[in-house]
Amino acid sequence: MDEQRYGEWVAVRREGFVAELVLDRPKAMNAVSTGMARSIAQACAALAEDGSVRAVVLSSTHERAFCVGADLKERNSLTDAELGRQRPLARAAYTGVLELPMPTVAAVHGYALGGGFELALSCDLIVADGTAVVGLPEVSVGVIPGGGGTQLLPRRVGAARAAELIFTARRVAAAEARELGLVDRLVADGEDRTEALELAGRIAANSPVGLRAAKRALRVGYGLDLRAGLEIEDAAWRSVAFFGDRAEGVAAFNEKRTPNWPGE
Repeated sequence: MDEQRYGEWVAVRREGFVAELVLDRPKAMNAVSTGMARSIAQACAALAEDGSVRAVVLSSTHERAFCVGADLKERNSLTDAELGRQRPLARAAYTGVLELPMPTVAAVHGYALGGGFELALSCDLIVADGTAVVGLPEVSVGVIPGGGGTQLLPRRVGAARAAELIFTARRVAAAEARELGLVDRLVADGEDRTEALELAGRIAANSPVGLRAAKRALRVGYGLDLRAGLEIEDAAWRSVAFFGDRAEGVAAFNEKRTPNWPGE
């Protein structure tokens, strides 16, 4: 397995067509500092340009936490001016995950709070184990979710449920999180990363061109009226229908063999 480090606290591991974006700041339970935000953004920029990556798993090395959110110890020492200068870096980290062109899967265990849960929400799918505790508690410290939470959460669970969760700042344990749709799969304790990597592997077996076009249609079309959404879908279909992956996929189906995707 190949590994590329981005600063001290973020790594990207590669195995086949799957990349694993690893949060690796265990002493701070992966709290997102200015430096860590910069590293996440840099790692995502590199992944976005890598046409050989078909799926990405976002994971953590900490045994008891996926990510506890913003580094409030660092924030406590910042002046208003310094906090303002930090903001673009924080946005770049969350936007970097959200805008990855290939499917993404978050592997969540332990605490995924505030910005940590927003990193997971920025992924297409969330796999959680029984130890997971998720939530957006930002109003309890005088701010609001700023990594996409006010927009991504209602798209998952509806406006009223998102409002209740954000306004109360409450933490949600794994079983209820699955029931509410805050996570997509609930697995046995300690199995979140394994399940996420297996899921990413199944995704990565498919056409890389098709996967990116399908994600684009899903993301851009969601929230539009049906007619506009169908136009987005048609444009995405046309962007792949006359190129190499479609021809290879149809040929492989008829010849009863595994496709050898050209990725074109």
